[in-house]
Amino acid sequence: MNRQPIRLALVEAERMLAAAGVDSPRVDAEYLAAHVLGVERSRLPLIPMVDQQVLETLHKLVRKRAERVPLQHILGWSPMGAIRVDVGPGVFIPRPETEFLLEWALTRIKDVERPVVVDLCTGSGVLALAAANARPDAEVHAVERDVDALAWARHNSDARVLAGDTPIRLHSGDVTEPGVLVDLEGTVDLVLCNPPYVPEGTPVQPEVADHDPHAAVFGGADGLDVIRSVVGLSARLLRHGGYVAIEHDDSHGESVPSLLSARRVLTDVADHRDLAGRPRFATARRG
Repeated sequence: MNRQPIRLALVEAERMLAAAGVDSPRVDAEYLAAHVLGVERSRLPLIPMVDQQVLETLHKLVRKRAERVPLQHILGWSPMGAIRVDVGPGVFIPRPETEFLLEWALTRIKDVERPVVVDLCTGSGVLALAAANARPDAEVHAVERDVDALAWARHNSDARVLAGDTPIRLHSGDVTEPGVLVDLEGTVDLVLCNPPYVPEGTPVQPEVADHDPHAAVFGGADGLDVIRSVVGLSARLLRHGGYVAIEHDDSHGESVPSLLSARRVLTDVADHRDLAGRPRFATARRG
């Protein structure tokens, strides 16, 4: 059977993706090749030669990615912390930048026994499930209003339970409405939130515009419609000494910390930047 070097296929795939405007053409090409071969990306150098059928399948997926179909939709999953969750049409795709929020948050509860964790606007359930994986002793709650996203969260939750993780508790609810998680008020050690926060009308990449649910991306005229409610809800949920972390748009480096500071019970307000130096998430502590 005719076999060819995968290195040449990767070079061509990278060229096609770069020409299509994909941000990380080499990385995406490698993920697609690993997906076709059924191996981890790190093992690609161990497979120098591949069959023609593999190359044809890879080329089809590269063309699909060049049409700006999200990489995660092609692979069927997205990573966070030590886990992967399934994603596809109808649910927001988790972004690598959210790893910084998760890392910060888990550090804050490392010495808390049996912490209570709440993930607001959970989407695929990724933050809640990553927290449950990292802290098997935690009681983790996740809230989502969209029925399609909630179905993805249930699917991913069931998969993580089968993998041995502690089950999370899913709640169908709107974080902008009163009465959400009223039974948990004053008991929560950590609130996480990656809400819709892009200001309406902001140009976004095709992967976002054409594939992420609009309501999971855009947060009103200034991008703060949901965040305003999340700040108030977090202040009610947190126990004394508990923490909140809210991801936000890079234009919100001052506005979200200001919203947190306006709540007298919230102290130690800070904003955090991602690896590109952009404002990425704000945090506070219940005083």
